[in-house]
Amino acid sequence: MSDIHNATGGKGSVAVEFDGVVKAFGPVQVLHGVSFALAPGRVYGLLGENGAGKSTLMKILAGYEPLSGGTLRINGQSQQFASSRDAEALGIVLIHQEFNLAEDLSVAQNIFLGHEKKKGWLLDDASMERDAAAALAAVGLNIEPRTKVRRLIVAEKQLVEIAKAIARRARLLVMDEPTATLTPGETERLFKLIAQLRADGVTIVYISHKLDEVEQVTDEVIVMRDGRFVARAPTPDVTRQQMANLMVGRELADLYPPRDVVVAADAPAMRVRDFNVPGWAQGASFEVRPGEILGFAGLVGAGRTELFEGLLGLRPASGSVEMLGKPVPGGKGWRNPRDAARHGLTYLSEDRKGKGLHVNFGLRQNLTLMALERYAQPWLKPEAERDALAEAVKDYGIRTGSLEVKASSLSGGNQQKLALAKVLQPRPKVVVLDEPTRGVDVGAKRDIYFLIQRLAREGLAVIVVSSELMELIGLCHRVAVMRAGQLVATLDADHLTEEELIAHATGTANSPVAAA
Repeated sequence: MSDIHNATGGKGSVAVEFDGVVKAFGPVQVLHGVSFALAPGRVYGLLGENGAGKSTLMKILAGYEPLSGGTLRINGQSQQFASSRDAEALGIVLIHQEFNLAEDLSVAQNIFLGHEKKKGWLLDDASMERDAAAALAAVGLNIEPRTKVRRLIVAEKQLVEIAKAIARRARLLVMDEPTATLTPGETERLFKLIAQLRADGVTIVYISHKLDEVEQVTDEVIVMRDGRFVARAPTPDVTRQQMANLMVGRELADLYPPRDVVVAADAPAMRVRDFNVPGWAQGASFEVRPGEILGFAGLVGAGRTELFEGLLGLRPASGSVEMLGKPVPGGKGWRNPRDAARHGLTYLSEDRKGKGLHVNFGLRQNLTLMALERYAQPWLKPEAERDALAEAVKDYGIRTGSLEVKASSLSGGNQQKLALAKVLQPRPKVVVLDEPTRGVDVGAKRDIYFLIQRLAREGLAVIVVSSELMELIGLCHRVAVMRAGQLVATLDADHLTEEELIAHATGTANSPVAAA
């Protein structure tokens, strides 16, 4: 507790009032007279679909965006921040959903970037590394402060972002999807940290689409929809179903589609035997059938993503792979993702903005990038690309005001639908979706689940890698569980419970359950 107090003390409490806040980007108005208040020492769950205006409102609070109208009051005083530095001077810190780290700098340098400590004219590296170590300890991350950020896994980068906010003595902390990449143990540690911060008088705004977490960690929920304030209530007074209904503005039917029976096929769509990715996966064997949704569960670092990166030729690998009963040339996966796509396997990365899409490209350029042979014979045909995009927008329910905008203009859920449409352009036999609903609101999640079911009904084999156990249970016919680089069990639908999956993922299961 003392570390937290030392890290966050010294600025006093922060009370916030939004009074008729308006925000427009050019002719497009995204916030419409939003009014509500935040009291010190409370944890607020800020809920809403992607595009509801949550992040825009928090960027105004944290000094990243100016108001277009209305008033922002901090401790009763009207404020119009010129930059995030002005907001941080009052103790207001935003932890972005997308990492804001310099890959080639050390962890300590990132934590103090723009806030460097000096000894005379020189940087005081020793002091910054010492304070960085204290902030890292507060979030439960046991790494050397001199470690380069590029060497960290995604979950560690998330914890560095939180440590950075702690080191900046936040008195109002906005957390945007903070557990998206964390293990259950890391999430539990974060919740304890939030409780300590609240006890120290820190105001916390917790933005998450994981309603079970909102239910567990917040005192009150505030709901936004279509750029407007909709409702607020003490968290114990609102069920998860009521939260979801308020977010989407309608009764939300069953989240998961009914699970279809998989029709027997002459050969699996893909069979993998004794597959090795040095340092990450050893002796993995599994198969997936046409029309089947196969899940992959495991803790962060279990080797799930790296296994499929090895299959795609992104990592050195060895083993036996067959597609529709025919061995893959060379017998050890593919040379690169383009080679894999030609043979019927495509992959949607867990890193939507870093690897899944070129967010500064247009929608059609993103959509057709993996299937340019079809649209460039011999020269690129923009009209064919536009037709394909119009069809994808309709087919996948991508919401956009124009077909001629950049991918960065779409909400997170619509970016994910575009990325899914992109990896399906090569017309694969097997598609691997790595964390397909990370950072996606409940309405878009349901859309994606039903899209996945439709793909399976059309005969595609779908592999879903996910850290959300209920997602795997609700969606998949079978779930393979990895632990420490080994595929330790494959469970059929009758054995799909959170307890069973966690037991295998942590090595506490009594006995393995049937088979690949």
